[in-house]
Amino acid sequence: MGFIRRQEIQLAIKFLVWQYQKANFSVPEHSTLEQQAGKIVDDAHRIARERGSNVFSIIKELASDLKKN
Repeated sequence: MGFIRRQEIQLAIKFLVWQYQKANFSVPEHSTLEQQAGKIVDDAHRIARERGSNVFSIIKELASDLKKN
């Protein structure tokens, strides 16, 4: 896993933790967060390629949607 990918996953994890805490949900284990973050980053890159959008804004949107489910 490359440096940038690790940074994106760490960013997504931090955002997920913040979203869980903001919604007063219990924060899942780190391994679960890593899996969720990996899926978010993969989806964000796919969407960015299709739309030509900013990956960070897509990560925020996907993390918010994941928290709601």
